[in-house]
Amino acid sequence: MLILLPPSEGKTPATEGSPVDHAQLWLPGLAGARQRVFNRLVAMCRRSSARSVADSLKVLGLSEGQRDEIARNAVLAEAPAAPAIEVYTGVLYEALDAPTLPPAAQSWLGESAVVFSGLWGAVRLGDRIPAYRCSVGVSLPTVGGLTPYWKKHLKPALDPAAADGPVLDLRSGAYGAMWQPAGEAATVRVLHERIVGGVPKRSVVSHFNKATKGRIVRALAESAAAPASIDEVVGTLRDLKYTVEEQPGKVRQLDVVVREL
Repeated sequence: MLILLPPSEGKTPATEGSPVDHAQLWLPGLAGARQRVFNRLVAMCRRSSARSVADSLKVLGLSEGQRDEIARNAVLAEAPAAPAIEVYTGVLYEALDAPTLPPAAQSWLGESAVVFSGLWGAVRLGDRIPAYRCSVGVSLPTVGGLTPYWKKHLKPALDPAAADGPVLDLRSGAYGAMWQPAGEAATVRVLHERIVGGVPKRSVVSHFNKATKGRIVRALAESAAAPASIDEVVGTLRDLKYTVEEQPGKVRQLDVVVREL
């Protein structure tokens, strides 16, 4: 089973350690593709003229007050790296709270979870990376749009890696476009149900969508889940006391209904 996760915009830089080694990341066959994106991002952010910095901010979708992100990207080749689970610190990862999991659950997580990234393509949570800023919506000089770039490179690398079991896709839309599983897979949507005037009302949530997904991954890790199909994934989630409803469609969609946020 693979669980597909988005990265987080918030990241905690490592304070010590050696720099990233592209050949040591998961799926080393992607090293060349990663290195190309890495080199272009660093080269762009190393330009120091006012016009160049303004251009880099525009390319990366950053504001003037986020110039420190440009400076961080400029020194990625020398920056200390840490396990991705320590670098990504957004809402989903806070709810997952991996450091407090027992060793067996942490091992399960390391073998099952995959994080999609505009810079790295896809990495395991144990892969050592530096903090960076580069979303998949970016279009880099000479590389072009990162979504089509990674669609081209990820398919031959990830299809074999996902061939042995179901895929539970917790990614947001932008990262979901990087690679679509060829085998049995399902996406997850979180709905909040409230009683309004005596009638149940449901709405899609954003912030708590990420938190709920983090808690789902934590529960699966603690249970050492090993489902062989999406039907078994649904059964496992229900055993873990989640309300799960499946929506019809070409791609299987699981709605997880929560009543408390």
